[in-house]
Amino acid sequence: MVLFKTKFTFQKRVKLAQTLWVLSWVSILVGCLTFGLGIFLKVQLWIHNEVMDNTVAHAVPNTVIAAGLVGVLLGLFTSKISQDSLDMAKYPRWKSFMLPYFFLSILSCLLCLTALFLSIVMRGSLEESLKIGLRNGIRFYKDTDTPGRCYQKRTMDKLQMDFQCCGNNHYKDWFEVQWISNRYLDFSSKEVKDRIKSNVDGRYLMDSVPFSCCNPNSPRPCIQNQITNNSAHYSYSYQTDELNIWIRGCRDALLSYYTGIMATNGAAVTMFFLLQASVLVSMRFLQTSMDKITGVEDVEVDSEGFLLEKGVVETISSNLEKTKALFKSSAGEAGGGEA
Repeated sequence: MVLFKTKFTFQKRVKLAQTLWVLSWVSILVGCLTFGLGIFLKVQLWIHNEVMDNTVAHAVPNTVIAAGLVGVLLGLFTSKISQDSLDMAKYPRWKSFMLPYFFLSILSCLLCLTALFLSIVMRGSLEESLKIGLRNGIRFYKDTDTPGRCYQKRTMDKLQMDFQCCGNNHYKDWFEVQWISNRYLDFSSKEVKDRIKSNVDGRYLMDSVPFSCCNPNSPRPCIQNQITNNSAHYSYSYQTDELNIWIRGCRDALLSYYTGIMATNGAAVTMFFLLQASVLVSMRFLQTSMDKITGVEDVEVDSEGFLLEKGVVETISSNLEKTKALFKSSAGEAGGGEA
């Protein structure tokens, strides 16, 4: 059963080839955009790799990059075929490349769909990765002398200033860890001793946050120490006053940032998928209509084009058999050459 059989006059074939040429170049441009957005997301994930527990989220940009790259190469190939299809002396040389071309085109479309799927399902994995990574970042903030954690303080401070956030979920996350190294504590001080003794784990905990949590837009000097002690500051009530530190947690800030980038990637990939599908269908119609007039003296005769010569299952089976036969013949030639 032939699917979507269409009659093509010479003028319609020319218009189809011209339209396909335009679509191929638009597809190349969108493919370059998709590739660039994938690279951008990859770089942004890499920049904040220290506050992530794993690299599972990198599957999204990797797939987007692959889809964009394959699509650009296919677009260049398509533009050349559509151009040569207007000349019957040049078109026949492309016939042997059509099966691999359609295979790669379908693969490119599947990569686009995979990228869209991953953009949706990876949000939960990214959030969990940020949750654990930021928790460790806060915990190791003080370890500036420990190999492998030397830059953790700088990373967290820069992150909190750039994204205007504080802590993992909120600023109170800093109250639960000792973020000042013992080397900067005066253990002869009664206050330090009392604070350490009051904690079961012997840690120096306080209701304070690092300087990077301070909001520079606040007219009042930053209250970063004794935040919950109203009597320690003049005209101050932390329950009712607007604090002059960032209230938003860094996990939420980073998740929103990456979700926005992934949404942009998703829009580009969707557009790219639609273009790739349009190019694939147009190329199939052009190929089948051109095959009908190959070897015919009058190239301006009408011809028929179709999407599938048989049903979907039969077409897949037939192409698999052709692929197997191609591999067998290649293996046979290789064996004969060795003999």
